[in-house]
Amino acid sequence: MTNLAVPGLGTFDDIAAYMRGVGEAARAASRVLARADTATKDRALTAMAAAIRRDESGLLAANAEDVAAARAAGHDAAFVDRLALTPNAITAMAAGLEAIVALPDPVGEIAELRYRPTGIQVGMMRVPLGVVGIIYESRPNVTADAAGLCLKAGNATILRGGSEAIRSNTAIAACVHEGLRVAGLPETAVQVVATTDRAAVGHLIADERHVDVIVPRGGKSLTERIAREAKVPVIKHLDGVCHVYVDAAADVDMAVRIADNAKTQRYSPCNTMETLLVHAGIAPRVLPPLAAIYRAKGVELRGCERARALVPTMSAASDEDWRTEYLAPILAVRVVDSLDQAIDHIASYGSQHTDAIVTGDHVAAMRFLREVDSSSVMVNASTRFADGFEYGLGAEIGISTNKLHARGPVGLEGLTSRKWIVLGSGQVRGQPW
Repeated sequence: MTNLAVPGLGTFDDIAAYMRGVGEAARAASRVLARADTATKDRALTAMAAAIRRDESGLLAANAEDVAAARAAGHDAAFVDRLALTPNAITAMAAGLEAIVALPDPVGEIAELRYRPTGIQVGMMRVPLGVVGIIYESRPNVTADAAGLCLKAGNATILRGGSEAIRSNTAIAACVHEGLRVAGLPETAVQVVATTDRAAVGHLIADERHVDVIVPRGGKSLTERIAREAKVPVIKHLDGVCHVYVDAAADVDMAVRIADNAKTQRYSPCNTMETLLVHAGIAPRVLPPLAAIYRAKGVELRGCERARALVPTMSAASDEDWRTEYLAPILAVRVVDSLDQAIDHIASYGSQHTDAIVTGDHVAAMRFLREVDSSSVMVNASTRFADGFEYGLGAEIGISTNKLHARGPVGLEGLTSRKWIVLGSGQVRGQPW
């Protein structure tokens, strides 16, 4: 496979030259992809998925080496969980690529075309961003997801995974490159950065000439560094302090089911609930049965005084608990007096990622949807649905809490832009203004 074994790297100058070459190759490949038709891109995606299914045993073996090395290095359980691949995860990677094939190709779509008094037609065309740099930690499935989404949206991509997943990423990228070859597209349309030296990241995020956007996928410290140092625009989210608010008008069984799923279905994703807010009027009926479920599943509860009065085994929550993304079986619990207090809490401590209300009150639900300023806001559903696949995007490049360009799960449309187009029949402008 290309761009994975580059002898001689190690000095700053060598990495600078290497990254410049990666950028130049990506820019050239992006022009090829921008004119590739849908059938060609879909052929590549289908071949990638087939290669991933065929090579399952090899992918699992490569990942097992990464997992063993991560454990030996002392990484915690949440880190290892994000790193580990299973047969189901590999099937999901292939299914994600196949789902992208089934999605409409956004590139070239013309919208809002209308005549002006001069006779010209003015509209907007959806176009690729160009070159997308992805910087990610742990999750090797990002290699396939990012490659597939960027390809369908007509973008070249530069993938810089973490050193802990280098064997997994290399093996998955080999399947991606096979798909590109089958479709007659350049392998440089998807490049995996060969060196794990962190200097490569600095060059990638500063390469304004060759890279159009950076998407960091990893811990808060990584994203903060990228946002602070990048010269290239960044699509980002820092963390996922997600809330479920159980309103006074909630159905108790529904509330228990949603709050259980939002926390315990999986602990490590960024859309897992980290704080449970419960209206005082319903808390006596909701918190004790939920606490029993959490206790059976080994979830540590940290609550306010009123929550602890209802569940005495709960430890006391600190102010820091309200703003913490645990990514672990720990949950902060607060009893509130009103919808307003719940919304104020989310505004003060949330990360604008995903927040949900459980209620049978339509007015309360609509207020929550309007007033909670997060990239995904839900009514009577688990926060775990904040996901590109669940939203029908096929897969996602990440979750964006940006307010400009893309927000929430970033799929095909988030990897494109729109430009103005004008269709005329010989018109010239008559007035000198």
